[in-house]
Amino acid sequence: MKTIYLKEQSETLLPSVATIGFFDGVHLGHCHIINKVVAMAREAGLLSTVVTFERHPRQVLCSDWHPQLLSSLDEKIALLSKTGIDQLAILHFDASMATLSAHDFMADVLLRQLNVRKLVIGYDNHFGHRAPDSSEGFDDYVRYGHELGINVVQGDPIDIGEVRVSSSKVRRLLAEGNVEKASLCLGRPYQLQGVIVRGEHIGTGLGFPTANLQLDDADMLIPSPGAYAVNVLVEGSSDIKHGMMNIGRRPTFDGNHLTLETHIFHFNEDIYGKRMRVWFISRLRSEMRFDNGEALAAQLEADARHAEVILKATTEI
Repeated sequence: MKTIYLKEQSETLLPSVATIGFFDGVHLGHCHIINKVVAMAREAGLLSTVVTFERHPRQVLCSDWHPQLLSSLDEKIALLSKTGIDQLAILHFDASMATLSAHDFMADVLLRQLNVRKLVIGYDNHFGHRAPDSSEGFDDYVRYGHELGINVVQGDPIDIGEVRVSSSKVRRLLAEGNVEKASLCLGRPYQLQGVIVRGEHIGTGLGFPTANLQLDDADMLIPSPGAYAVNVLVEGSSDIKHGMMNIGRRPTFDGNHLTLETHIFHFNEDIYGKRMRVWFISRLRSEMRFDNGEALAAQLEADARHAEVILKATTEI
């Protein structure tokens, strides 16, 4: 996959079939659209292109808005590289681009700069600056495309069971702690990654030492507080290990800030300062307040047994 940063590129690109969107999480709905793009491109003898943004457009329009991301830019690039597309065009969305109408965006960016000849639009996707009372939508994109020489077609959604797959749906599921159903929509377990930092050693005192995760990207969505069965990969190791993560404010000890603490089973190494990746496999329970540390330790014992059973039975990452 060739990656193009549009603000830097000046080369003439070959004609392509493209789709455009933020593609947060690169879930199965996105992959469904991208597969269609790849198939259409091969049939037409053109390149296949995914057009996305360096950061969420709403962050430019609303400077105080913080997204609940399902993937960082680096993760998104890595995931898109596995879809079979020929090229990924990453746009630097700024105030100037935000003023472009859909017609002008199609003419200036998609046609003139990216040489898009066919455009597949997600069933619920919109782009371009619109007046507050505008109802501009897919039919208008088709009309603009006809004027510009871009064939615009609409992609169809995908359902998993009774769930219509979308980034907003995945966010809602994770906010509820339903990591299992979120994983089904993503096509893989949800993950977080960052650096292991020192904590208050409360877990160590209870017999459950933890690796405290400081996220690489503070805008990543953190699942609902509670205990989870997780798989873990620590920098310097190629072995994925089992563990359990607690997300919460440690109410038993009157904590006042959110922590992400992972107890890695059958593991006793100094890993402060190393990077760690955590995949959420199953939710064990919601966050709870206990009368004392002994009661919490007993619950952690039960959580660990439960998590090991789940993780030994799964073949996922």
